[in-house]
Amino acid sequence: MSTFHHPSHPNIPITLPNGLKEDQVLNFHPFNSWLSTLTTSLSKQTTSPSHPFHPSPYKLNSINIQSFDLFGPTRVGFLKLQADVRNDKDERLPGAVFLRGPSVAMLVFLIPDDVTSDDTEERYVLLTVQPRIAAGSLGFVELPAGMVDEEGEFAGTAAKEIEEELGLKIAEKELTNLSHLALGEGEEEDDDGGLGTGVYPSPGACDEFIPVFLHERRVPREQLKEWEGKLTGLREHGEKISLRLVKIQDLWKVGGRDGKTLAAVALWEGLRREGKL
Repeated sequence: MSTFHHPSHPNIPITLPNGLKEDQVLNFHPFNSWLSTLTTSLSKQTTSPSHPFHPSPYKLNSINIQSFDLFGPTRVGFLKLQADVRNDKDERLPGAVFLRGPSVAMLVFLIPDDVTSDDTEERYVLLTVQPRIAAGSLGFVELPAGMVDEEGEFAGTAAKEIEEELGLKIAEKELTNLSHLALGEGEEEDDDGGLGTGVYPSPGACDEFIPVFLHERRVPREQLKEWEGKLTGLREHGEKISLRLVKIQDLWKVGGRDGKTLAAVALWEGLRREGKL
């Protein structure tokens, strides 16, 4: 094992496991983003007298990176670490963290082109059914989603994933960022600042946040049948995906195990109530 100090946070020692190098960590955007967000949040304890932790503020003392996964020969894909966060009373906060970075989810509506009114009964949603080993399932039903690449282009990633998983080629301008409409700058301010504009499925252990994008498309009614059960995904990369077509009124039940699906339903319904869609 070895230890180094981050250039932007020289007072915090970072311990590395064998096989992981300093430059690999410094080039892993999710680590830098998480560290920046956390330290910004911690600083507000001392600058704001109304902060509940102001009398005895917590401090990040060290980071112990326990394990890692690589995407390719050198690029870090995932990090598992333990952050030592405690106050002067030696009270500790849970610090087990799995870093993977943000993802995007896509709520894709297919509407028969013979429908003239805004009838929710005639809105169909495309879901994916695929193996999710972490959930112990070979047929997990969920909203289409994908990890954001190193460039951090959320809309571009959403368009790419829609094409790869659903077989639909669309332009970025045809996407609506539901998360931004609900949580956009100036509308809601979080207590910490710097949090991602998206849903956090498991903030107790993981940094991942997921913006939800909406795309609507009118298609011939007969074409709807072509998507049901269609095999998609990058098969050569191990993606064994089939499609499932669901009416919008049944989405919350069919996708009820998937946090992305439930978040998308809540965002879509809430934004419609407020007249933002």
